[in-house]
Amino acid sequence: MFYARLTSCVLLLVALVACTSGCHGVHERSCAHERTGVFVHISHDAEDAHAVLMGLKMANLMAEDRDVLVYFDLQGVHVVLKGAEDISHNAFDSSHTQLRTLIDRGVPLYVCPACLKAAGKGPGDVMEGVKVANKEAFFSFTNGRIITLDY
Repeated sequence: MFYARLTSCVLLLVALVACTSGCHGVHERSCAHERTGVFVHISHDAEDAHAVLMGLKMANLMAEDRDVLVYFDLQGVHVVLKGAEDISHNAFDSSHTQLRTLIDRGVPLYVCPACLKAAGKGPGDVMEGVKVANKEAFFSFTNGRIITLDY
């Protein structure tokens, strides 16, 4: 009886340690082997050049040492269409320059399929290096928690 209780206590302790030391629960900080990912959401177009270029700048800045995904929806789809205007604003590199840098760095750029359709466009209308979004991409671009920046 004593050994059965002792074995049960040991197994309970092992299970408790395993549960609290894993990275699957909700924690204030991520585990050491996980990197925080940054999800940059751009919903504006040339009408709000500052928002678009600031979003792209933050994506490039964060991509230096973080996993980054950039998502274009609403009016933002117009930023990543073939033949899109090269948006400019003082103090920022142009949209085409920043997009090219992100693509060269391997940062995933996604466009909303419903917003693309609402704009009368399809997957063949987006710039090379930009993909049509899918739900799985939002959860697989990083192993750690995800921070979102909206522009």
